Amino acid sequence: MSTRAVVPARLWSGRDDGPGAEHLRWHHAVERDPGLIEPGDIAFVGFASDAGVRRNKGRPGAAQGPDALRRALASMALPRPLRAYDAGDVTVEGDALEDGQRRLGDAVAHLVDGGLRVVVLGGGHEVAYGTYSGLARTRAVRAGARLGVLNLDAHFDLRDDARPSSGTPFLQMAQGERSHGRDLHYWVLGISQPSNTEALFRTAASLGVRHLADTECGVLGMRRVEEFVDAFLDGCDLVHLTIDLDVLPAATAPGVSAPAAYGVPVEVVERVCARVAASGKLVVCEVAELNPEFDVDTRTARTAARLIHTATTTWT
Repeated sequence: MSTRAVVPARLWSGRDDGPGAEHLRWHHAVERDPGLIEPGDIAFVGFASDAGVRRNKGRPGAAQGPDALRRALASMALPRPLRAYDAGDVTVEGDALEDGQRRLGDAVAHLVDGGLRVVVLGGGHEVAYGTYSGLARTRAVRAGARLGVLNLDAHFDLRDDARPSSGTPFLQMAQGERSHGRDLHYWVLGISQPSNTEALFRTAASLGVRHLADTECGVLGMRRVEEFVDAFLDGCDLVHLTIDLDVLPAATAPGVSAPAAYGVPVEVVERVCARVAASGKLVVCEVAELNPEFDVDTRTARTAARLIHTATTTWT
């Protein structure tokens, strides 16, 4: 598995109120020795990449996202004992995006087949195709399990470009599934109409992609959101949950490549994360597009860490 061998200890350190389960925080739970990890434990793997964002003409900086997420998560208190393993980072050097996605896929396939519950820390949203490329090679999917991809995002990311980027991962997934004789079960929650051209809406329709607009995802529309998520879950056996932080309002998540003028409230996004994690179908939870260079008071990193915390502590 081509990941960085060591994650600096400073990224998994924080407040310590004393010994005992009642004082547990994330930095107490993370092991660096894979020999101590058992099936059912959490595994973190980072994807330090700006290459896809640069190709998509976005604001670079997401390569620093994995470290910022670790720092934000480290001191969060755990409601119950759990154990996690940090597999390190897949680092994309320069424009070597395809090689980085392949290496991430290798890491994800290895961790999932080892029975671990995988959290991928991005990185631009090109991370999603790397994760998918690993899931498609897992024993469960090759044996016929139906994979579903739920994207919390203001964008479809279905661009048909000559070169892969942060705007193309889900079209790449659809093409990958087609090569295996399958249709991609891909739904999106939080779509911003002004941020997606008519061509993208047509591509989504041609692929059978169901979506819920950001204007339909307010707190008062929680029942509609829950019904959407439940219908998605009914159509698959395994879930790849990918969270592009630009689904959140800019006031909540300023540190992203494309801040949202409208966005989906964090209360709604967190409820979705908990519902998917409690379904028993979640295999990978992924966070993308955190850009620490543009964050304010680590607001975006802390919000993202809260979503990871909710998903992992609810995961069944």
